[in-house]
Amino acid sequence: MTETIQLPDATARKEADLDPTLDLEAEINRLRKERNAIILAHYYQDDEIQDLADFVGDSLDLSRKAAATDADVIVFCGVRFMGEVAKILSPQKTVLIPDAEAGCSLEDSCPPDQFKAYREKYPDHLALTYINCSADVKALSDIIVTSSNAEAIVNQLPKDQPILFAPDRHLGAYIKRKTGRDNMELWPGSCIIHEQFSERELIKLKVRHPNARVAAHPECPEQILQQADHVGSTRMLLDYVTNDPAQEFIIATEPHIIHQMQLDAPGKTFIPAPGADGQCDCANCPFMAKNTLEKLYLCMVNDAPAVTIPETLRVDALKPLERMLDMSGPAPAKTEAA
Repeated sequence: MTETIQLPDATARKEADLDPTLDLEAEINRLRKERNAIILAHYYQDDEIQDLADFVGDSLDLSRKAAATDADVIVFCGVRFMGEVAKILSPQKTVLIPDAEAGCSLEDSCPPDQFKAYREKYPDHLALTYINCSADVKALSDIIVTSSNAEAIVNQLPKDQPILFAPDRHLGAYIKRKTGRDNMELWPGSCIIHEQFSERELIKLKVRHPNARVAAHPECPEQILQQADHVGSTRMLLDYVTNDPAQEFIIATEPHIIHQMQLDAPGKTFIPAPGADGQCDCANCPFMAKNTLEKLYLCMVNDAPAVTIPETLRVDALKPLERMLDMSGPAPAKTEAA
């Protein structure tokens, strides 16, 4: 796999160097202004990072918004592949991430060499690849998709076109059911977070909250999706709970999105879907949790970790992303950085 992260050098400041009385929020705001930077936060980030960000959203929407600004620096508080997408779409901008080790179990489940061999096994198949993958895997793909546009993109393809879907088998199976595509081969990857939800405990929770609606991300296994009143991407789930008249919702995805739900729908009640023991916080993403305010500040001070993608790889990875964008509607209008 191509190394796409430039780490801080030996002179970089470290967390141990920080004055404990330092006003991190004020310092981050100062650096943001000085460097003409924009801070992006995924819905799965800690509340304090979401509240500091210029934009909060899902990975692709954030990268498109950043590309549409006049910012010189993008600070992406999410995971590594999200920073890569931002760099692919905005090669002229500096792209920083707070923690170089903030990876993704879906990305890890799909090594480029294995994916290449998988593609070669099905030469007549079109490779539709979920955005939760490395730049190397994107470069080996025909079209990138997200959880919000995968169904619409599949429906634009000829019915007789065989498809390879990677790396999330649960999202792939959901799209396969929704579109009736029997000619779809699924890579056997999955998200370690969405695998944690328990059907048994979810049913018990629904009994205790009979008026609650269940909103689930399509990365969940089928037995969880069967219990859901609404299935959709993070953005779709947020729109659903905001607009639905119900007052109580069980949320089957990474629970940090509940912060935005509470902001957008104050007065409504949101309950995280349970794990196997009915009460664990096992749906908290350990990769997203690596990002902290301290690391956000330090990456802006040190100008690292920085995303650096070889131009040949960037161009190859851009092609399937552009094909997705062409099939997904217009990009956001250009705006000034905050």
